[in-house]
Amino acid sequence: MRRGAYAGLALGFAAGFLAVLVFHQPLIGLFRSVGLGGNQPYSLAPVPPLGVPRVISLAFWGGVWGIAFALLRPYLPSRHAGFLVAGLVFGALAPTAFGWFVLGAGIPATWWRGPVINGTWGLGTAILILALDRVRQR
Repeated sequence: MRRGAYAGLALGFAAGFLAVLVFHQPLIGLFRSVGLGGNQPYSLAPVPPLGVPRVISLAFWGGVWGIAFALLRPYLPSRHAGFLVAGLVFGALAPTAFGWFVLGAGIPATWWRGPVINGTWGLGTAILILALDRVRQR
């Protein structure tokens, strides 16, 4: 793997990690504040198996999904609007379907929340990839 490819994967991880903190968690907080329920945003409650705070665990997995999105980048539209839409769709579908069908969480009664929250994460990841890529190129 070339050095540039590693940088692209690191960029994807960083963008996905940060998107949880900057896009995903605030939307969860907004939903809770308007009575739409959901988990506590920025929760420091420990999660198994390592006992790390929930928000750090979510951000880590956001980074892993960011790597997956970065791996798809050569196959996605390169124009900004198309790339942002691809991020929204990727986030709404991939992590949500993984949670529902692979992790066995099932489709909850509030089925729309997962795609909306994860779609926001995906959009945020795409925005941050473009922004971080611009910084990296300077």
